[in-house]
Amino acid sequence: MNKVNQLVNFFEDAIKQERFKPNQKLMSIRAASDFFNVSKNTVVDAYDRLVSSGVIRAKPGSGYFVNYPVNRIISQEKSHPRIRQALDSASLLKEQINPTLNIRVGDGRPPVQWIDQIDFDMRIKIPTNSKFSYTPPMGFLPLREVFSQHLYERNIQASPCQIITTYGANHAMDLIIKNFLSAGDTVFVDSPGYYPLFAKLRLYNIRYIGINRLTTGPDIEELEEKAIQYRPKLFFTQTLGHNPTGGAINIPTQYQILKIAEKFNFYCVENDAFADLSPANSPRMSALDQLDRVIYIGTYSKTLSANFRIGFIAGSEKIINSIANIKMLTIVNSSDYLERWLHNIMTNGQYLRHIRRLRSLVEDSTQRAVHQFTQLGLHIPFRSEGSYYVWVELRAQNDVDIAQKAADRSIFLAPGSLFYPDKKGNHPAALRVNVAYALAPEFLDFLQQIQAE
Repeated sequence: MNKVNQLVNFFEDAIKQERFKPNQKLMSIRAASDFFNVSKNTVVDAYDRLVSSGVIRAKPGSGYFVNYPVNRIISQEKSHPRIRQALDSASLLKEQINPTLNIRVGDGRPPVQWIDQIDFDMRIKIPTNSKFSYTPPMGFLPLREVFSQHLYERNIQASPCQIITTYGANHAMDLIIKNFLSAGDTVFVDSPGYYPLFAKLRLYNIRYIGINRLTTGPDIEELEEKAIQYRPKLFFTQTLGHNPTGGAINIPTQYQILKIAEKFNFYCVENDAFADLSPANSPRMSALDQLDRVIYIGTYSKTLSANFRIGFIAGSEKIINSIANIKMLTIVNSSDYLERWLHNIMTNGQYLRHIRRLRSLVEDSTQRAVHQFTQLGLHIPFRSEGSYYVWVELRAQNDVDIAQKAADRSIFLAPGSLFYPDKKGNHPAALRVNVAYALAPEFLDFLQQIQAE
């Protein structure tokens, strides 16, 4: 067991046994590093995992605090059947949140070493009158002004009143689902696509239909045929840095999607999770459409720590006002402190320096991974740009079995079949590979063996 897992297990056991009480502050990163004789990065990684699993919470500038004993978490077996189904769909997410395997090829996030130059402990001064009052549901205005400027650089015209802040992309999707959909409604999703979305839609009892993802983007003929048949209300897709393939939608396909959306009266939800890893002038549907039929999601959870969940939705003023009401009714407001912290690092140059470094790491790692996989005779159908992922097709028949074999060697893989909304479809065996871990010797040896079988 590696040191990160040892720390996670220590704190989980201590909290479960109530040696640490609810709301008790944990030792600082530096103190924990000294006490356990491990690096600060190891402590950060362990705390990240504990935050992601809901055991502790982070307060920027204050530290980490206990949420509640682990044994109070409701077991999957006792939950509602629909919740169990949603959790089954998110099995990959569970392994990422509470990891048990050492070699993290299937992880959705980069290693901590790629983001450790950000000052997460920066203290932010908040005006006295803001400390004791609610933040407006729309979010911290100066930060929305920065978002507006960034969208302008991406050729998307959106004033601050067309932007609302969220706790990352998943919260944004929740708000959009609640605003547009009711139980029994139909939406389209990418196939393969973002699997946590499938689980979320199942939880809300929304019918989701997959649209096959080609190297050019969604299959246009299939999109129109299914639009005639199912009359969807939304189409959730990713134009750039597609998860899981790393691919992009070319401009002709983007135009065709927008024409079909107009013809059949549905909205496109463009999740731009890796926006800052692609050039600002990269073609996006939101830029072609100017937020008429497109609702844009931005997030900083992929390029920063998973603990600091900040994102936004951009759309027409009418839609954003409606979503603001839902946000107010469900969570009242988002974190003024987090939003001021992000505004600070985005305006003092720190975030820009971080992104330049991250882009270089991603580009270099992707090139080396693709070269290595090609040498092994593996097929990579999608050109990955501005993403942590490469989609690798295998000769084998069952990628879930392959993932299980890898797990026996403490290698965590993300089998391609989990990313398809239709689990019974005849899909080629594949893996979503995180380029940061792609050249791990144990993983490459494993790939060679399964290719030889």
